[in-house]
Amino acid sequence: MPKKLALGVLCTGMLMIILDVTIVNVALPAIQHDLGFSPSGLAWVINAYLIPFGSLLLLAGRIGDLVSRRGVFIGGLILFTAASAACGLADNRTVLIVARFVQGVGGAATSAVILGMIVTMFPRPREQARAIGVYSFVASAGGAIGLLLGGVLTEAVNWHWIFFVNVPVGLVTVAAARRFLPYDRSRATGRRSADLAGAALITSALMVTVYTIVSPGGSARTVTLAAVAVALLIAFLVREATASSPLIPLRVFRSRTLTGANIAQLLSAAGMFGTFFVGVLYVQHVLGYDPLKIGCAFLPITVVMGGLSLRYTDRLIARFGARRLVITGLALVAAGLTLFARVPVDGHYLTDVLPSTILLGLGGGLAFPALAALAMGEATPDDAGLASGVFNTTAQVGSALGLAVLAALSAGRSSGLRATGVSDDLALTGGYRLAFLTAAALALAGLIVIVVALRTPAPAAEPEESRELVTV
Repeated sequence: MPKKLALGVLCTGMLMIILDVTIVNVALPAIQHDLGFSPSGLAWVINAYLIPFGSLLLLAGRIGDLVSRRGVFIGGLILFTAASAACGLADNRTVLIVARFVQGVGGAATSAVILGMIVTMFPRPREQARAIGVYSFVASAGGAIGLLLGGVLTEAVNWHWIFFVNVPVGLVTVAAARRFLPYDRSRATGRRSADLAGAALITSALMVTVYTIVSPGGSARTVTLAAVAVALLIAFLVREATASSPLIPLRVFRSRTLTGANIAQLLSAAGMFGTFFVGVLYVQHVLGYDPLKIGCAFLPITVVMGGLSLRYTDRLIARFGARRLVITGLALVAAGLTLFARVPVDGHYLTDVLPSTILLGLGGGLAFPALAALAMGEATPDDAGLASGVFNTTAQVGSALGLAVLAALSAGRSSGLRATGVSDDLALTGGYRLAFLTAAALALAGLIVIVVALRTPAPAAEPEESRELVTV
């Protein structure tokens, strides 16, 4: 029971972080109206959160390894809760953007160490697979829940409450974390010195990368920023290869399993997260749904994914192996996105949206817990926080990349169709179709990575008795 309570605390913290990514999307028109954002400025309500969130995950995960994952989790949760209160109280654009940035810092610290804590608290294969299934459900389906909750709060009260709702939940979660999460102390005594140069380089590289992805700009500006990001990343790799106490030991990337799972995670997250964004635009602008109906439209993804992740995926991983489940799940995700790519301008929910959401729920419920199991399967107790940070970083960078690429492709296609004289609805639908098809290609690319990188299937599961319990 204590471990189940601890898992509940960790998943509640993760749910708060994930909800905040999508719950804001539904409220953007109201925020724009009240605070006077320009269309380009409004994007920074999202970007101000994504930039620090995607940039600091690796650093936060490694600090957890070197100091205390429990301490990093609680500290991040306190910061996230305080920043949420500041967002709710914001009465001008500057205050909201700054508070969103601080939210991103707290969100990175909170989420970076969760998987690391799970794999050390649940070392036996079957219970670990079950715990990762619960975590993956929360992390993947939280986006759809955020759309529904955002619609309810925005319509019933006002946009300020999409942030205020975090405050009581955050305070209760902090209190529960202090009581139920086990104390941990790093056993990596020989590596306790902080690699400040490495931390500065990787954080800067990721921050410039995420900024390049989410910030609009001309081609010359984008190339310049990308070159800066590559230079910082190369400098980081050189530093880590020569440092006596590296922030991120490069040996962890020798694992084909870890590397392949993270590349597949990046690609599939790009397709899924971008699809939520484009799907919301389709049902809002083409089908005419209000915020509450938008949330309900994507609820089947949450229900189906939850049913699989919480009750069946762990058993399927134990029987068939994580690799086979990832391949099956990503194939279903690609099929659902391909089906979405045929949406008509006069679409009906039951025939044109619901079948795709069910396929996405089935695919996500199989693929994402299995991807997490692959990524964390070879992590040692000392490196679990690092592996968790890497996995979450690829998800967030992939999400930002998917959002930027799919939104740009959709807008470009719609503009081109308008220039030919077609109606606005037809132009919008044409743009959304291209975005859905591109998302399907990303999911398919993730599937190919798993097939190529992990040619030999991992054994289904070793007997629980054969693994020694690791005490944190």
